[in-house]
Amino acid sequence: MYQCSKKERQTYPIRPHHGMCLAFFIGNGYSTGFTAHMQEMLELFTKGAEVQLVMKTDEICSACPNNCEGVCEAAEKVKRYDNEVLAECGLKEGQKLAFAEFTETVEQKIIAAGKRDQICGDCQWNRICQEQPSRWSK
Repeated sequence: MYQCSKKERQTYPIRPHHGMCLAFFIGNGYSTGFTAHMQEMLELFTKGAEVQLVMKTDEICSACPNNCEGVCEAAEKVKRYDNEVLAECGLKEGQKLAFAEFTETVEQKIIAAGKRDQICGDCQWNRICQEQPSRWSK
């Protein structure tokens, strides 16, 4: 979906709810390719990347088998997650910020505040998030 070389681009599109997904990612995913891509993006993001908050398929979604020509099969559910993350964190669609600033905000305003389950508790991966600490916690 995104044609630019990862090394050339400095700002990456990211859905707001992926700030929570990445906090608990342990190598499980929708497919082997998706999982490998998610790990690659986590490593890239944590090396100091800038992100832009988007309400559509993003860099992580580009390898997801539920991405049907740029539209998520669970579009309404993930849109709800995205909107709730933006609202809880005081962020805006289209906003650009350092990945570290984004994850710190998600950690403080949602995860540490105990609001993650109310936002995405109906996610199929919820059990993983319940069983371990957030990688963003300090």
